[in-house]
Amino acid sequence: MRRRSAPWGALAVLAGSLMFAVNGTVAKLAMQSGLSPERLVQLRCLGSAVLLVAVALIVSPRSLRARGKELAVLALLGVVGVALVQWCYLVAISRLPVGLALLLEYTAPLLVALWARFVLGEQVRARVWWALASCLAGLALVAQVGDGIVLDGLGLAAGAGAAIALAAYYLLGERLMTRREPLTTHAWSMAFAALLWVVLQPLWTFPGGLLAKPAPLAGPLADVSAPMWVLVLGIVVLGTAVPYLLFLVGIRHLGAARAGLLGMTEPVAASAVAWVVLGEAMTAVQLIGGAVVLAGIGLAETSRRRSLEPAIGVASVSPASTTAP
Repeated sequence: MRRRSAPWGALAVLAGSLMFAVNGTVAKLAMQSGLSPERLVQLRCLGSAVLLVAVALIVSPRSLRARGKELAVLALLGVVGVALVQWCYLVAISRLPVGLALLLEYTAPLLVALWARFVLGEQVRARVWWALASCLAGLALVAQVGDGIVLDGLGLAAGAGAAIALAAYYLLGERLMTRREPLTTHAWSMAFAALLWVVLQPLWTFPGGLLAKPAPLAGPLADVSAPMWVLVLGIVVLGTAVPYLLFLVGIRHLGAARAGLLGMTEPVAASAVAWVVLGEAMTAVQLIGGAVVLAGIGLAETSRRRSLEPAIGVASVSPASTTAP
């Protein structure tokens, strides 16, 4: 990987994080209008799989080929890195405040860094640990941890499970990016995730009339309603298919750990979007927390640019991550 590709990777991750952040608010509007979280996840995976496989068949049909161990890794990426992340997150937010659930999930970059240091034996610069600590502290402020929160054991376990599954997504994605294109990798992972949800929730049990139900919007469009299928289509295309693809592009250029750090902008952006659209006002402490997260990311990025070798990463997993000049 050449150094000049890093800015494009960072831009891809940041764009994907922003789209995920907006998607959180859109998904909340859909669920408030009667669509269950489990059915919403099923539609996200199934719709994205159909769209991505169709595009891959048109753009690069030969690159869709996969067999043996590679197919197994793709299945693991889809089941653990996509389906399990979403399911664990849904369980977490059903028992914990959304901010705390996001805080738990976004300890994933720390898990990646720990894996690189203690399992793969990589040299991780001290500055990166300060960056991770800053990001986690900032996220804790955004989540308002300790402000009258009653902790639930199952919710905490689900949040931890989401973090582990997300870390696996980063690591498996980086491994696959050494020999596959992001588009076909994403298509396969969504196909396996969709297959899992179709098995768990057969399509013939889906309440079809729900998609035609009007869903009230919020914020500047508070006086407008849209059919449920319009929200779902936006969630599938702009909230799932495109941002996941952007994250894989980012992982390919930056490596798993660095992409994970940049992905920490999502909870901050999600809080800002909810503030504007849903009226969920951010306190002064939350605003300070957002600034601390951004400072931590900037610290990590500056550390990376000053070094000829990756400041964080899993070079043993991805040969591409050791080829920087």
